[in-house]
Amino acid sequence: MEKIICSAIYFDDGVEHPHQPKNIETGFVICGRRHHNCFATAFIMDPERKYIKLKDIQGFLTDTDRFVDRYEGQIIALESNQVLDIEKLRGKKLYSEDLY
Repeated sequence: MEKIICSAIYFDDGVEHPHQPKNIETGFVICGRRHHNCFATAFIMDPERKYIKLKDIQGFLTDTDRFVDRYEGQIIALESNQVLDIEKLRGKKLYSEDLY
């Protein structure tokens, strides 16, 4: 059963980069404990803030090496019993706080 392993943000710069999740053809994924950690890493890598102009999708990395958005992330987390408190879910999106 697929599981969520960490928060991630996908930035599509239109370039093929090596060693990205298997479902990412162009762009790159930055992972972190929480989404703000991913943005902090992006800012360190890009002090001129070019990445801010790129379309980004917040989501998660799974243990099958896939990037998923917050909607699919919630489905996976619920099916694999990773959500700490179902009563505290905010709509149909997963937040890292829902996991740990």
